[in-house]
Amino acid sequence: MPTKDVSVVLAHGAWADGSSWAAVIAALKKESVEVAAAPLPLTSLADDVAALNRSLDRTDGPIVLAGHAYAGAVIALARPERVRALVYVTALAPDEGEKVADVFYRLELHPQAPKLAPDGNGLIWLPEGAFATAFAQNASTDQRAVLAAVQRPISLNCITVPAGRPLWKDVPSWFLIAEDDRMIVPETQRYMAERMKAETKTHAVDHIPSVTAPSVVVEIIRDAICSLARN
Repeated sequence: MPTKDVSVVLAHGAWADGSSWAAVIAALKKESVEVAAAPLPLTSLADDVAALNRSLDRTDGPIVLAGHAYAGAVIALARPERVRALVYVTALAPDEGEKVADVFYRLELHPQAPKLAPDGNGLIWLPEGAFATAFAQNASTDQRAVLAAVQRPISLNCITVPAGRPLWKDVPSWFLIAEDDRMIVPETQRYMAERMKAETKTHAVDHIPSVTAPSVVVEIIRDAICSLARN
């Protein structure tokens, strides 16, 4: 796989942190890919974009930018100069003027999706039981225990502000659709992927395949990297 000078930057979604990409990072490193996971504070959409841009500043050369879930909105607003491809991993892709909540709640949620509400600090935590029933139902008991222990809450300010013009209007995009996703329904994922004119791959995976099926995530990132070599 041609990877010369390409950097991959991974952005985690809500209720996760960079460790959710651990297996993907290890696999890409074995293929000599420069890869980093951007830490997002999940305090506001603007804060998260700024944090992502700081991670991009620590890389060189063309960038393949991948985002999981909520981070799909974040990667689409990144500083564009060196971003050559976007990879959406069961992610949300609001258009200009849309809020993350608009696309998340576009259709009726899965029956096992958790009820989400902010606490007194305006932060939304995922109920611990939801890791087994909706967020990572294909994960092992140990994997779910780690996900629950390291979860990072997301602020209302991340999901209730209109997004700007998304990079996917100008940059080639790939979309991994998770047929067994109980957090973001597959029909919503297909709608967003088609609207983006993204290259799509569909797999029977849950909401966080970077943990439960990392090989399919590596595969679609690899496709994006290889496209840079052809262009």
